[in-house]
Amino acid sequence: MPSNNKIHLTTIIDGDVILGSNNIIYPYCVLTGPLVIGDNNIIGPHAVIGSPGQDTRNPRYESKNKKITIGSNNIIREFVSIHKPAYADLTSIKDNCYLMNSSHVSHDSIIESGAVLSMSATLAGLVTVLENATLAMNVSIHQKCIVGHYAIAGQGAAVVKNIKPFSRFIPGKPISVNTYAINKFGLEHLTEQITEYVLRNVMPADSFLLEKIQTFEKMHADSKKERY
Repeated sequence: MPSNNKIHLTTIIDGDVILGSNNIIYPYCVLTGPLVIGDNNIIGPHAVIGSPGQDTRNPRYESKNKKITIGSNNIIREFVSIHKPAYADLTSIKDNCYLMNSSHVSHDSIIESGAVLSMSATLAGLVTVLENATLAMNVSIHQKCIVGHYAIAGQGAAVVKNIKPFSRFIPGKPISVNTYAINKFGLEHLTEQITEYVLRNVMPADSFLLEKIQTFEKMHADSKKERY
């Protein structure tokens, strides 16, 4: 563990925990291994990372060898909880993610780079949130759902199907284009192709869009779930 990490004295570190460099860990955090954390992360007060997954089929399963990995440059705010896997090999958060206060990442979930979980967003088990997707306040995601690249689920949404890349899911309204992501990530020149895909399922010609959409479409087919 490099000495340039700033770890508050009240932090509890239990088991095999590997930290990179320049991490800041605030008071009363609990980190339970096996856990690997990269560089330049901020982990807020009372965050709990490494508890066993909450699985009603096997609520007392053996979790001591179940692993969590967290990449670099993430912000994990106060009272966030991240659980160990119960079925697969890993619960994972990649790089540059922002997990706001009281958000919850349940067992076997995968959070890809740049994703945002707003206040009190909750993932059930085996959820995948793909690159640069956003979950607004109080969003809840059902087990095994996939949130596509650059998609957004609106405030308070209960998500029970997969969400297409670049789309905006608001309960009670038709799927629309996530113009917020288009503007935020400088994708204005691809607006027409994104719109055609989101609203009419027309595959784009642009290689960047096509790679993201094909990745999602394969995962969607494998999931056997419906989509919005």
